[in-house]
Amino acid sequence: MSGSPYAPHTDAETAAMLETIGVADEESLFDIPGDVAFDGEFGIDARTERGIRDECARIFARNDDATEFLGRGHYGHYVPSVVDHLADRAEFLTSYTQYQPEISQGFLQALFEYQSMLVELTGLPIANCSMYDAATALAEAATLADRTRSTSGDVVLVPEHLREGKRAVLENYCAGADLTVESYPMDDGIADVDALADRVGDDVVMVYAENPTLRGCIEENLAAIGELAEDDDALFTLGSDVVALSVLEEPASVGADVVVGEAGALGLPTSYGMGLGIFACREEHLRQVPGRLVGASEDAAGDRAFTLTLQTREQHIRKERATSNICTNQAWVALRAAIHAAWLGPDGLVDLANDCVREAAALAGRLDDLSGAAAPVHDRHHVREFAVRTDQPAVPIADDLADAGFLVHVVGEHLLQVCVSDLTAGRTDDLVAAFEEVI
Repeated sequence: MSGSPYAPHTDAETAAMLETIGVADEESLFDIPGDVAFDGEFGIDARTERGIRDECARIFARNDDATEFLGRGHYGHYVPSVVDHLADRAEFLTSYTQYQPEISQGFLQALFEYQSMLVELTGLPIANCSMYDAATALAEAATLADRTRSTSGDVVLVPEHLREGKRAVLENYCAGADLTVESYPMDDGIADVDALADRVGDDVVMVYAENPTLRGCIEENLAAIGELAEDDDALFTLGSDVVALSVLEEPASVGADVVVGEAGALGLPTSYGMGLGIFACREEHLRQVPGRLVGASEDAAGDRAFTLTLQTREQHIRKERATSNICTNQAWVALRAAIHAAWLGPDGLVDLANDCVREAAALAGRLDDLSGAAAPVHDRHHVREFAVRTDQPAVPIADDLADAGFLVHVVGEHLLQVCVSDLTAGRTDDLVAAFEEVI
């Protein structure tokens, strides 16, 4: 590392450390197999800027040109150019964590506004300034429940319809906390409250529900689910997203203790895995919130100022007192979501959400008119997405649709799931025509 600006050791200092350790050189500290060790050559021919652009264009041209009617937790909406123009400013783009408030007031205020938007959407008084994604936010809610609930239970109840990846992350966290994840049944796309009532007991530490559900249905039983959780002192955690929350029941009004989910529906293009997690909760859980909270305070002159008020991760406090081992944050992504939400404004956000309801209903009706298809499968109101039952097996239909340039989810032997948003609404005529042809 001699000469490195990040490890400024002189040759003499490096030699002294190696001698103390008892090795001849720095390479001796690593055991790297020869067939994967760097041999000093990258094997990449030098190119001009134009040559690199041409090569990239050839590579990108190999991608399939398809319209994605995909959802199930990952949603794309049109991101206005103002988001890029503002978020790409150097003072935002190069910032990591805003440890020094005296030089980070602008970013800290933006994160404070992001938290304030979540508070307004959820009705809960506390929101942190970002999580990795919806899956880790859900997992953090489970460990919070384990720390805070008086019940001796160790079971986390989740809907039968839960995205596989989200459940896997939850189970990974729960394994370390000696918690068990179990499912409760669904009834026509929403929670089976009677079955849930039969299962909830003093062994349950958290009950999780989603609105909309994984099938895109608006959950009608939230208040009843909240009452069941409260009766057995279990934490009631609700999953949603920032767009849907603008028109659905306020989580606080149905008894939610914690709200988790995705905020990446705003500010991010379709990013194939990267997200932005929501975490909001009641004030009694303030000191158990994972990650960081931005607060408003006053500086020495008495002027309003912003700072990282609460930081409960192990890098900031003693490990045994930490609530989470989150090692980074999504501050820049949260900034983008806040800019997008501010650009839309309250009315624009509601209009976007209502479009998601109307477009889904309209597309489901058109597919239902086709011979060999029935939609929506669940007799419910939907947000963005819905299930389609097909007379023919679903997999070959999805494959034929992909060949025609349209991607949909396969969720059962004769079940497809279709998601429509403002980005894809202009292609619904072509999708319906392709459906009619392939079925």
